[in-house]
Amino acid sequence: MGISIAGVAPELHPDFVAEVTGIDLRRPPSPDDVAAIEAGMDRFALLVFRNQPIDDDQQVIFARSFGPLEQATGDLAQGAERRLRMELNDISNVNLDGTVMARDDRKRLFGLGNLLWHSDSSFKANPAKYSMLSARVLPARDGNTEFADMRAAYDALPEEERANLHDLVCEHTQIHSRGVLGFTDFTEEERIRFAPVRQRLIRRHPVTGRLSLYLSSHAGAIEGWPVPEARALLRDLTEHATQRAFVYVHRWQPHDLVIWDNRTTMHRARRYDPTEKRDLRRTTLEGDGPTVLQTH
Repeated sequence: MGISIAGVAPELHPDFVAEVTGIDLRRPPSPDDVAAIEAGMDRFALLVFRNQPIDDDQQVIFARSFGPLEQATGDLAQGAERRLRMELNDISNVNLDGTVMARDDRKRLFGLGNLLWHSDSSFKANPAKYSMLSARVLPARDGNTEFADMRAAYDALPEEERANLHDLVCEHTQIHSRGVLGFTDFTEEERIRFAPVRQRLIRRHPVTGRLSLYLSSHAGAIEGWPVPEARALLRDLTEHATQRAFVYVHRWQPHDLVIWDNRTTMHRARRYDPTEKRDLRRTTLEGDGPTVLQTH
């Protein structure tokens, strides 16, 4: 019995979210498994794998089956401060000793940027392709993750507005997204590491050819535009793209693994009790190349 991929959110767009069964991620996927999952990602953009009790090595082996992995250079903690290997982004509120971070911990405050709508690694010149997030420890309630279909959001814009957006290029940086929340505590090294990068506002999927908005909380400027006008447009587009009609809410279960395509989705974490432990670990595939080199 092979892989089965079936849509699970028909009340949204029928080609947005699907659940994958018939595979055990503790074992390396076969070439046929990889091909089936890639085809599912091209169609749906978001795949859910339930009951996959994997460890870090198994997650990295599975992720590498789809291509080169990013290093977690976007995490605030680096070097000896890191809890996990560099192929894993630490999406948690957990200290090195396994305790829950204090409410005013600098790493925790930086991580609150995940509560804003964003696309992973849009602050890198070569932004991410897939993200793969594994739920290891969950709070008793809350802490969901919401996903927005940026293809459907693009399709729903008036044709004239779509045309006006096609040639726009934005600047993305984590300094902007964290600044929205009032976090400005960056070292000089971090300011250099998080220097703005250029990204197109409209992207074309390299396989399906579908166009989508490419928005993120990291976007704080549009080239050639006054900053207030640029931010007003980006806010309007984000409000449009995150209407309930375009959004899927993932309610985590222990050992879920969720894969999403950062080229065609945005996501955000939701709040939970900060005294409870929440430990999720993300592997991230390198992207197709700088978006400014892509054509429509």
